[in-house]
Amino acid sequence: MELSALLERCRSGDELAWEALVRRFQSRIYGVAYHYVGSAEDARDIAQEAFIRIYQNLALCAESERFLPWAVRIARNLCLDHLRRKKVRPPAQDLPAEELSGLHAPGGDPAQLFAADSRKRLVHCALQGMTDLNREMILLRDIQGFALEEIASMLNVPLGTVKSRSNRARIELAQRLSLHRGELFEGPLEVES
Repeated sequence: MELSALLERCRSGDELAWEALVRRFQSRIYGVAYHYVGSAEDARDIAQEAFIRIYQNLALCAESERFLPWAVRIARNLCLDHLRRKKVRPPAQDLPAEELSGLHAPGGDPAQLFAADSRKRLVHCALQGMTDLNREMILLRDIQGFALEEIASMLNVPLGTVKSRSNRARIELAQRLSLHRGELFEGPLEVES
C-alpha cells in the first residue's frame, strides 16, 4: 500500500493501517535509537515512545514524503532527551559474570561469526569515539541512508553545512577505524576460506 494512503487511513483511526505503518518503519526508528543510545533495551523503549508520539501527532505530518524524516526527528529528539537524563543519573550496575554463564552462541560458522562481530565492534567502537555531531551525520547519512536535503531539513541547518559536516564525519570515521583496528584486534578482520 502506498504511504500516503496508509497515513490517511491511520488518521481516520484504522488500527490495521496503524499496525502496518509501525511494521513498515519500526526497524528504521529502532535503528536510529540504537545508534544514538547504544543499548537495545533503551532503543526499544525509545522506539515505542516515538511511535506513541507519532500516533498522537500524525495530523501534523500532511505530506507522505516528509513522514520518515519527521518520524526520525521525533526519535532523535527522544534519544537526545534520554542521553541528557542518563548523564544526570548514573547507570545501574552490570550483571555479574556468573549469571551470564548459561548463554549459548547462535548457530553458524564460529570463525565467520567472529569476523562479522569483530567488524561490527570495530565500527561501533569507532563511532562511540567520534564527536556527537560527526556520529550523528554518519548515522543519518551512511547508516540510515537519508539524502543530504532530508538531513538539512531534519536538523534545520543549511544544505552546505550538512555537506561539509558529512565530509568531516567520514574523514573522522576513517581515521578512527584505522586507529582502532590496530588497537582492538589481532590479525585480519576477514576470514579466508
